[in-house]
Amino acid sequence: QVQLVESGGGLVPAGGSLRLSCAASGRTFSTLAMGWFRQAPGKEREFVTAVSKRGITTNYADSVKGRFTISRDNAKNTVYLQMNSLRPEDTAIYYCAAHPTAYYSVTYTRDRDYDYWGQGTQVTVSS
Repeated sequence: QVQLVESGGGLVPAGGSLRLSCAASGRTFSTLAMGWFRQAPGKEREFVTAVSKRGITTNYADSVKGRFTISRDNAKNTVYLQMNSLRPEDTAIYYCAAHPTAYYSVTYTRDRDYDYWGQGTQVTVSS
């Protein structure tokens, strides 16, 4: 089993920045491809970004390209989401997710690809 704990959410004005963290335990972190998803009120959960298990490849939703950056530190068992130039439409609960994989450079963009999920952290961007 993999446990994921997100942190770093909060209230920020439009144009501001936040960095989310997701700490993993229960399995060797470098065997896990990681992703971030978000769910706004009344909407379905959507893909935000993903990183391959060794950090070789990243993938972003068009809505966050150029503003968000995913990174991981396998020594600290943590994946990060740096969010800059935040907009009110970025308001959502943000979830990290993990998928054990044998592939070094593959990212996963569908929520059904992921086996483990964190509890989520709220991000609110005020206008």
